[in-house]
Amino acid sequence: MINDRLKKQLDFFLELDKMKNLYRQTYVLHENRRENDAEHSWHIAVTALLLSEYANKDIDINKVVKMLLIHDVVEIDAGDTYCYDADGNTTKAEREGKAARRIFGLLPDDQKKEYYSLWREFEDSQTNEARFAAVMDRIQPLMLNYTKGGISWQEHGIHKDQVMSRNADYFSESDELAGLIKSVLDDAQSKGWLK
Repeated sequence: MINDRLKKQLDFFLELDKMKNLYRQTYVLHENRRENDAEHSWHIAVTALLLSEYANKDIDINKVVKMLLIHDVVEIDAGDTYCYDADGNTTKAEREGKAARRIFGLLPDDQKKEYYSLWREFEDSQTNEARFAAVMDRIQPLMLNYTKGGISWQEHGIHKDQVMSRNADYFSESDELAGLIKSVLDDAQSKGWLK
């Protein structure tokens, strides 16, 4: 028989498997399919490790990686809300808050508190770590979309101004990455991938 703590941890672990079936708007590069939440979370966590040297401010990279690995867990219940879906974003915070309480509530109290707190910090986007994590959460789909010929932008008729406004608040977090985003968006617009 397993102890109560381990049972709760295993319940959470098994619940996370649902992320593998939650598909996003971003396509993977080497297949004609969209990425799932588990792939996205892993990819941005590795990206943060890789690009942490470009942070303008001091960050605790371990905390950033933890945030990125759990930031989309709430989508198990709340679903993935496309960042340019104005209607969906009006109810996103409420749906995700309810999901966070249920899903992190599966954990033992100490881990529930830690993971919920990390998720909340990411959502509030006030600390250096949360803001750098947000840059990773934005640059990964942007670079995949750009490298895949702007497929998702074109499918949804996205304008360059929409992408700029989504990212501009985070330009102060990394000069190099802000420059990369701006040049990628300029090139995508010149190629007709963004309106």
